[in-house]
Amino acid sequence: MPHIMIEYSANLEQQVDVSLLINELHRTVIESGLFQPSTVRTRALPRQAYRIADGAPQNIFLQVTARVRAGRTVADRKTLGSNLLAASRQVIAGLPASTPIALTVEIQEIDPDMMFRYSTIQ
Repeated sequence: MPHIMIEYSANLEQQVDVSLLINELHRTVIESGLFQPSTVRTRALPRQAYRIADGAPQNIFLQVTARVRAGRTVADRKTLGSNLLAASRQVIAGLPASTPIALTVEIQEIDPDMMFRYSTIQ
């Protein structure tokens, strides 16, 4: 069960194909081999209201959070985080070098005692 949540400043949409970003991160997680494909969920949410650093309107933020079920090794979580960062960087590679962007990937482990779910997806 990984849930990949992408949060970004709305100004990113002017320069980056967010659908491509979703697809690439989803593919990266599946290709990791750490999860059953049927358990992977990837979604994105633009933020219309934000302020980044000095408040310059060209500043962009991109936050990728992967919530994974407990039990993966630290090494596996680090590799997943590094791979998600690399995939994100590849998608945004077309941004002009002068574009100020803050890109963060965070892997969060879900407490199994606090996870409640229902699914009929196979």
